Amino acid sequence: MSKEYDVVVIGGGPGGYNAAIRAGQLGLSCAVIEMRDTKKWGGTCLNVGCIPSKALLHASELYEEAEKNFAGMGIKMSGLKVDLPQMLKQKEEAVDGLTKGVEFLLKKNKADMFYGRGEVTGATEVTVHGDKKQVLKTKNIVIATGSEVTPLPGVDVDEKQIVSSTGALDIPKIPKHLVVVGAGIIGLELGSVWRRLGSKVTVVEYLDRITPGVDAETAKQFQRILKKQGMEFKLGMKVTGASTTKTKVKLSVEPAKGGETETIEADNVLVCIGRRPYTAGLGLENVGVKVSDRGVVETDHFRTNVPSIWAIGDCIKGPMLAHKAEDDAVACIELIAGKAGHVNYDLVPSVIYSAPEVAWVGKNEEELKEAGIAYKVGKFPFMANSRAKTNHDTDGFVKVLADAETDKILGVHMIGTNVGEMIHEACMTMEFGGASEDIARTSHAHPTRSEAVRQAAMGVEGWTMQA
Repeated sequence: MSKEYDVVVIGGGPGGYNAAIRAGQLGLSCAVIEMRDTKKWGGTCLNVGCIPSKALLHASELYEEAEKNFAGMGIKMSGLKVDLPQMLKQKEEAVDGLTKGVEFLLKKNKADMFYGRGEVTGATEVTVHGDKKQVLKTKNIVIATGSEVTPLPGVDVDEKQIVSSTGALDIPKIPKHLVVVGAGIIGLELGSVWRRLGSKVTVVEYLDRITPGVDAETAKQFQRILKKQGMEFKLGMKVTGASTTKTKVKLSVEPAKGGETETIEADNVLVCIGRRPYTAGLGLENVGVKVSDRGVVETDHFRTNVPSIWAIGDCIKGPMLAHKAEDDAVACIELIAGKAGHVNYDLVPSVIYSAPEVAWVGKNEEELKEAGIAYKVGKFPFMANSRAKTNHDTDGFVKVLADAETDKILGVHMIGTNVGEMIHEACMTMEFGGASEDIARTSHAHPTRSEAVRQAAMGVEGWTMQA
């Protein structure tokens, strides 16, 4: 091709497609490459991650609400049952609509779209291996290929009986017993879907706690709630192997610190031990781009050691989150365009979309103690929140951590219904360097669950009023 682009983006996920959109907005000519066979845009997030999992989480939550709680609110019904094929169909409809929306946005912003595997064949050249081989010339290359499921030695994923997070979205029959290997965010979200639909769910975790990285007090409360809901936990256990019969999976586990092996029999096993950067096979070695042993592309403000090549999202350091990749994309393209792109990684929020949800931003108590930072704590339970009590939905709390001397907010941790929507008040306050008093003295509508954030902020200085 004779055309030379300002930017060629490899990868059509949240990082890649937002990079292409921002490039178009800034007047840069851009091409974006997607290797997914379905030719659907949006990457893991839209196709086999965030979006389809939320469709199943929402549907399963509605089913459990109808099954267990409607009668107590005066809503009588009969004949309630799960139509799993329809539930999976509506999930696919949601995915299809959003991926088409991304394609529309790319066209609107004048991005040229290519399908196939992108390979870096020069510092300013990308070869697309698709239906036909095409060579794209460009001034800048952005690596936005995301991440893939981390395999578990001794356990072969067939996406039928032993599944990854991808296969867990399409199990055709509700398992009588599902074993989840890994008590992280993805495993607990997907495990909760199938538990609500009727599966016995056992979670096997190598560590002696769930959700590593989450504030310890919040994680303990979260585990208590999940256990009360019926989820079983085997913590401090190591998976050593798996075998399958026609209808069952036999999982071998033993104590992480050593001990006797036991066998757990299940209909399906979900392996969720994390994700790793998808950077192999991109041709980065062709031009000398530095990549760590773990596949992480080494960058300085998104730029690699090869000046014309950039990387964003799950390919580089930082949390593997779709919204982080989006922020990376905007900042990276703005830098390419000569502007001042920046991402504050200290204030990227995290959410576990279970029921209840868990959300947090900033430092947790363990990190503050390790750093020797003096802090104060304000905490407020949803049990004392009027809206939560009225809705019979009182699990969880809000916790605000603030500097003991300056009152600057250092971290906020929440567990409860819809806290994924509530965390952004904390993000915004912290982005402007705000104090707990700034939230405490800001009027909050009554009755709302958000009042719990205000009451927790009041608690930092000891004047919580409603508990």
